[in-house]
Amino acid sequence: MTELERQKAEIEHLKQQSKVKQVAFSASLLEGGYGYTGPFNVQITLVFRRVITNIGNAYNPQTGIFIAPVRGAYHFEWHLHGHAYKSHPIAGVLFRNGEHIFLAFELQASGTVSTSCGTSLLLEPGDQVSLRLWAHARIFDGVNHDTNFSGHLLFTV
Repeated sequence: MTELERQKAEIEHLKQQSKVKQVAFSASLLEGGYGYTGPFNVQITLVFRRVITNIGNAYNPQTGIFIAPVRGAYHFEWHLHGHAYKSHPIAGVLFRNGEHIFLAFELQASGTVSTSCGTSLLLEPGDQVSLRLWAHARIFDGVNHDTNFSGHLLFTV
């Protein structure tokens, strides 16, 4: 292999590596229209169908699961919206590989209500992150796409 061929191969390899390091997604719950999700007697994985950004295709809009492609520090945020109802909170919990990480929760008797949360996690390749609707909770999404879930790779480790 000539020096020029070696350099071209290395450049191509570096391009491929940089693509894997570009990971970001943002999605809202409903594709269109408006409606409630919940309440259910158990937690359910929320599937955010209206994908705005999915660089790296690590978020699956069919399952609602984000799968880390590389080892690194990732940041996730979720914002939930609803209409208050005294027996149904607005609540969603972030899970990593089936482990409860953080809960965003709000309960009030009347009016509109929102809650949000964010966290940074060290993930290994193949780790799964998802957002679940808290048991007995009810959330709303509409044309303003108030209920949404986002995440991105901060840096590789």
